[in-house]
Amino acid sequence: MEQILLSLLIWLPILGGVAVILIGNSSLALARWASIFIAVVVFIMSIKLYTGFDNSTYMMQFVEQTQWISFFNINYHIGVDGISMPLIILTTFSTVLIIIAGWEVIKKQNAHYMAAFLMMEGLIIGVFSSLDAILFYVFWEASLIPMLLIIGIWGGDNRVYAAIKFFLYTFLGSVCMLIALIYMYNKSGSFSILNMHNLGITATEQAWIFWAFFIAFAVKVPMFPVHTWLPDAHVQAPTGGSVILAAIMLKMGGYGFLRFSLPITPDASLEFSNIIIILSLIAIIYIAFIALVQRDMKKLIAYSSISHMGFVTLGIFALFLAYKPNSAEAALLGLNGAMVQMISHGFISAAMFFIVGVLYDRLHSREIATYGGVINSMPKFTGFAVLFAMANAGLPATSGFVGEFMVILGVLQANIWYAVLAAITLILGAAYTLWMVKRVFFGAITNNEVKTLQDINTREFFILAILALAVLIMGIYPQPVIETINISVENLLQQALNSKL
Repeated sequence: MEQILLSLLIWLPILGGVAVILIGNSSLALARWASIFIAVVVFIMSIKLYTGFDNSTYMMQFVEQTQWISFFNINYHIGVDGISMPLIILTTFSTVLIIIAGWEVIKKQNAHYMAAFLMMEGLIIGVFSSLDAILFYVFWEASLIPMLLIIGIWGGDNRVYAAIKFFLYTFLGSVCMLIALIYMYNKSGSFSILNMHNLGITATEQAWIFWAFFIAFAVKVPMFPVHTWLPDAHVQAPTGGSVILAAIMLKMGGYGFLRFSLPITPDASLEFSNIIIILSLIAIIYIAFIALVQRDMKKLIAYSSISHMGFVTLGIFALFLAYKPNSAEAALLGLNGAMVQMISHGFISAAMFFIVGVLYDRLHSREIATYGGVINSMPKFTGFAVLFAMANAGLPATSGFVGEFMVILGVLQANIWYAVLAAITLILGAAYTLWMVKRVFFGAITNNEVKTLQDINTREFFILAILALAVLIMGIYPQPVIETINISVENLLQQALNSKL
């Protein structure tokens, strides 16, 4: 089964989603159980990627290659390394929780809702495992369709606007990437991503290709100033949509920088790194100030996600601040920190949106002013909420601390002022997170409806407990994750810095 493991991970949830749609109208109960069964099976299968993974090599593993469109030399070519494998497991893990969370909450077309997430799971795994550029692009674009439907069908009152805005931003950015991929194909005659890493192109060509990639990936992260679609999408999306968007889809942008921008356009990445670093710092600091004034919990967390994802792009491009031989360790630390931050943010952002979802399911309001004194009615729930809020603020011993600390430490060895500016977000993150926690969960009950709230049920407790374990385990012992990604990140560093080391 190992020979086709990745294909099973991609196509089983896609075909399973089709099956769930077909049986949805005839038996909702069967559709629900089929959805959770498929999601759990795919997650268990994905664990084999970790247990069977060789941490001592940067070479692609679990590779499959079959000719697809011979005329254009396009292949069905997939495989994973230490960069993509953890993101695939994060995807399968998150999908299980999303299916469980939507079990009873989604009343309208429940089977279709779960099918959309199963299909998106397979498509996103395809993105993270594709080694052919056209295959990557097909999965990249196809993953927009389920998300568009999730927002447009199960979203809030302004869902159509948010769905169209999400689609247009991400689709138009991707067109630039496609142009760059076609250009490189004309240069090399191959759509192999690994061959593109070794494609000799001039500095001018690198500059154009770099910015084409940047537009596609910056929108996905999203980076300032192309971030405005995200708060609208989050606010209008159902809880599961917000979770998959924050926990997984944003990581596609960071992954794109690591898989395409750095190894294919290393000279352009160095030349324009200061621009990217400045945009990252703006996202980290300015967007954190915007989060401070939000009255909608979902919008606050959405802006928080943009700020935290700024650490990812900062860690990725800060390596070019440290391209001298004695600073290679700092560059490696920053890159590893960016990867750890992506995984950690996947856990924390998912948990924060689940927290908001639990409250919204009860009072149908996301406004902070609606609540107050929730701890009096929901003490167990408040315990989880406070833990995840502390992780969001970067509390030591939580996963939120590890990635940001590694990025700051790496940047510090290269440029102390950039590190100081990045560290400001630890203060701002604590400010907007604690402000929300204080007003929502503590103090006197100011709304009579809050008195009637019932604490979390078994299903909700299970979801939050699993995420709490993930946040704490990664915060206390991140070594297994770092060991998995380190050799691939070292190889990427050598490719990105080219001969500069």
